[in-house]
Amino acid sequence: MKRILWLAALSIVVSTLTTLAIVNWKLSSISRSTSVQVKDANGAKFTSYSSENVSFVEASRISTPCVVYIKTLIPGQKNYDDFFNFFGNVGPATSTGSGVIVTNDGYIVTNYHVIKGAETIDVILNRNKKSYRAKVVGQDPGSDLALLKIEAKDLPFIAFSNSDLLPVGEWVLAVGNPFNLNSTVTAGIVSAKGRNINIVKNNFPIESFIQTDAAINPGNSGGALVDLSGKLIGINSAIYSQTGSYSGYGFAIPSNIVKKIIADLKEYGFVQRAVIEAKVEEISDEYAKKNKLTEYEGLVITDIYSKGNADKAGLKKGDIIKAFNKTKIYSRAELDEQLAYNRPGDMISLTLNRNDKLVTVNIKLNNVQGNTSLEQQKYYHSETLGADLFDISQIDKSRLKIENGVRVDNISSGGYFGNLGIPDGFIIVKLNNTSVDKADDVKSALEQFRGRLNVEGYTNEGNYGSFSFVIY
Repeated sequence: MKRILWLAALSIVVSTLTTLAIVNWKLSSISRSTSVQVKDANGAKFTSYSSENVSFVEASRISTPCVVYIKTLIPGQKNYDDFFNFFGNVGPATSTGSGVIVTNDGYIVTNYHVIKGAETIDVILNRNKKSYRAKVVGQDPGSDLALLKIEAKDLPFIAFSNSDLLPVGEWVLAVGNPFNLNSTVTAGIVSAKGRNINIVKNNFPIESFIQTDAAINPGNSGGALVDLSGKLIGINSAIYSQTGSYSGYGFAIPSNIVKKIIADLKEYGFVQRAVIEAKVEEISDEYAKKNKLTEYEGLVITDIYSKGNADKAGLKKGDIIKAFNKTKIYSRAELDEQLAYNRPGDMISLTLNRNDKLVTVNIKLNNVQGNTSLEQQKYYHSETLGADLFDISQIDKSRLKIENGVRVDNISSGGYFGNLGIPDGFIIVKLNNTSVDKADDVKSALEQFRGRLNVEGYTNEGNYGSFSFVIY
């Protein structure tokens, strides 16, 4: 009996030691892959790892020197701190956020909303706290990204990771300056991809966010979301919150979209946005039942704009988009993401379910004016109106079935339009019962106008609306 008990005890000890050894091996494998000696931003040597399984410490050491503090001065606006909190009176105000150094000669990417309307932009480096005055190379409200440039050399800069390969459940770090605190790092996992949360109020928004539970707070905007090798996987952009502070969900713009936007802003000063000239919607339960669909995956084409690229390629109402260049499509956000990687003139393929048969259609992508030229959509900015005014695009004319109009975007709180509740994306078709067609004509007329004004037009969703007010 004693012998049996002794053997049982020995078995438990051996089993326990074996389990501990396995656990210890697994834990150490997180931070003990093939190592290499590298230098941080100050030239100090430390050990990094060649596998994806590296420690939070090394990922932080690699990425934090590349994240900067951004401070802006905004004239004539409500005083606010970053994207989330508004307080105080109208007047010159400061705004703070984060940015990420992407080249050693001073190119920095941040959120558009961090620098929107700024008169001056100052960038403060992480390590030595040296301050630089930045200039705006380009900005894109549709993706909520902006590219800045400071005059500096030999800066630490971040390497890009491939966001397409990022799996849900992977560990990530959020690096930024929340609540004006320098170099804060929080950890979490990727909880979802391809999220559309409808915060980008723009004519052609790009929303396909990485969702993470890494804590992101006011001031993190424009900072880095990095993987465990310290590479950029996204730019932190927004939080879902009832209070203005982190409550479980953060959202980042995928690095592959960031890379393409940066390339366009550097080369052209604006983003080359490609479109398919058709109305595309996610399949609702109501639509599926009405049309006797047996599957809900993919996007349904509900309208084809006359003489556009979709019309010319032979797309039809009722076609269900299943794949874009062989990449499966499940949501509108995923389609927008794939379009964001392309430029006008690119030829792509769509895999369609047409009457329960798979067909492939090749289509040449157009710009919003309905052609393939690499041109910026003409617009005029008005401080008085507090908005940008755009000549209406061909795609807006087709989808709203109108012949004229001027689009209003990027409305701020300090101008006429913002104070009167005119929404972003509103298309003005008439002023005091007179048709309008040119953005510069509207700008000139309204900046000098005094008296009662009636504005008629359409919301971005296609609903007719009118606004009447007096300008003194």
